[in-house]
Amino acid sequence: MFAYRAALLYFRDDDSLAYEADGLLVTQADAQGVQRVLHVGPWSDRTARGVAADVQVQHYPGRIIAPGFIDLHIHYPQVDVIGSPAEGLLPWLETHTFVQEARFSQPSHAAEVADFFLDEMLRNGVSTALTFCSSHAASVDALMQAARARGLRWIAGRCLMDRHAPDGVRDSTERSLLETEQLIGQWHGTDRLGYAITPRFVPTCSDAQLAGAGELARQYPDVWIQSHVAENRDEVDWVRSLHPTARSYLAVYEQFGLLRPRSVYAHCIHFDDTDRRLMLEHGAAAAVCPTSNLFLGSGFFDGAAADRIGMGYGWASDVGGGTSFSPFHTLRAAYYVGREGQGKTGYSLSPRALWFGHTAGAARALGLEGVIGNLQPGCEADFVLLNPRATPLLERRTAQAQSVDELLFALIILGDDRVVERTVIAASARP
Repeated sequence: MFAYRAALLYFRDDDSLAYEADGLLVTQADAQGVQRVLHVGPWSDRTARGVAADVQVQHYPGRIIAPGFIDLHIHYPQVDVIGSPAEGLLPWLETHTFVQEARFSQPSHAAEVADFFLDEMLRNGVSTALTFCSSHAASVDALMQAARARGLRWIAGRCLMDRHAPDGVRDSTERSLLETEQLIGQWHGTDRLGYAITPRFVPTCSDAQLAGAGELARQYPDVWIQSHVAENRDEVDWVRSLHPTARSYLAVYEQFGLLRPRSVYAHCIHFDDTDRRLMLEHGAAAAVCPTSNLFLGSGFFDGAAADRIGMGYGWASDVGGGTSFSPFHTLRAAYYVGREGQGKTGYSLSPRALWFGHTAGAARALGLEGVIGNLQPGCEADFVLLNPRATPLLERRTAQAQSVDELLFALIILGDDRVVERTVIAASARP
C-alpha cells in the first residue's frame, strides 16, 4: 500500500471534473502486483486517513497528482522523422517516413529506438499509447519487450502494407497476416500489453489484406484495431479511385469488418455526418491529431460536428507527423484548431474537456474506462506528478488562478515537458 498527499485531479462517473486542493490518494497492489486506487478524496477525510494509518504518506506540497496521459495514435518508428519538411502527407511518407521505417527490420535498431521512445513518452507524462510499429515483426517484439520491462499498459501492432509501398516496408499478404496472428498470440494479454491489428491505410492494403485483417478482428474480438482515415484530400481521392463503389473512405473499413468497439481511427477530418454516425453505431472512436494536421496541412477536425452526433474521440500526438511528444502541446493545438477550424462560429473547448480527451475520455475510446485514465477506486494507478510552478511565467500565472478551470488552462497554454516531475507506473518493472 502507498499513500500520497497533494492536489488531486480526476473525473467522476458523470465525467465532471473533481479537484481536491489538498487530497489523499491511497493505492494497493492486486494479486498481479499492479497498484490500484484504493481511495481518493480530501486529506481532511479522517476515515480515509485511517485507511492509510500504517503507511508513510508521501507529501508533495504545491504539486498536482493527475491520471497519466493516454496518446491514442503515435508511430514509434517515426522518432527520427519528427520535424522533417515536406509539401504534404503523401510526399512526407515517401521522402522521410518509409526510409526510416525500413531500418526496423534490424532488431538492434528497433530495440534502441524503442527504449528512447518509451523513455521520452514517460518523461512527458504519457503512461499508455496506441502505437504503430513498422511492417516488421521485429519492431513489435522490441517495443513490447521494452514496455513489459517498464511495467506499462501499452498497445501496439505490426503495420500491414502489401501494395503501393517501396521495397523495405512493403510486405506480402500471407506473411503479414500470419505474423499478425502470431504476434497476437505472443503479446496480447501478456502482463499489461495489448495488440492492435494495424492496416496502415486503405491505399497500402490490398482487398485480400483488408479481408484477412477483418477475419482476424472477428476471431480476436478483444484486440484493438487502428488505422488512418480521411486525413488528407489527396489521400481521400486516391481511396475513391481504388474503391469507386464505396460510399466513403470509412465505408471501406466497414466493408471489411474493421469497424467495431476497440477500433480507433486517426484523423477523421474529411468526414460527413453519415461517417460520424457510422463510427458511433459501430462503437469506433477517432484519434484527433492536431499538431500533425497543422504541420502537414491536412485540415481541421470538426469537433462541433462530432459532439453533435455523439462520435467518440480523444487526443493524439501522431509523432512523427506530430511535432511534440508533450500532451500539453497537443492540448494547446487542439484548442487552437477548435477556435480557428470551425469557420465563423468558432468552437471553444473548455479546459476540462481538453484534459478529459487525453485521460478518461481516451481510456473510454480504447474500451478501458475504469481501468486507466482516471484516479477512481479500482483504476490502475498510473499517474503523473505535475508542478504548476515549473517555469517562472507558469508560476506567476497559476498563482493568480481563481478556479480550477483557470489553473488547467494556464497549464495547457503555457506548459510543456517541464511540468511533469514524475510519471508513476502501476506495475513494478519486470526483470
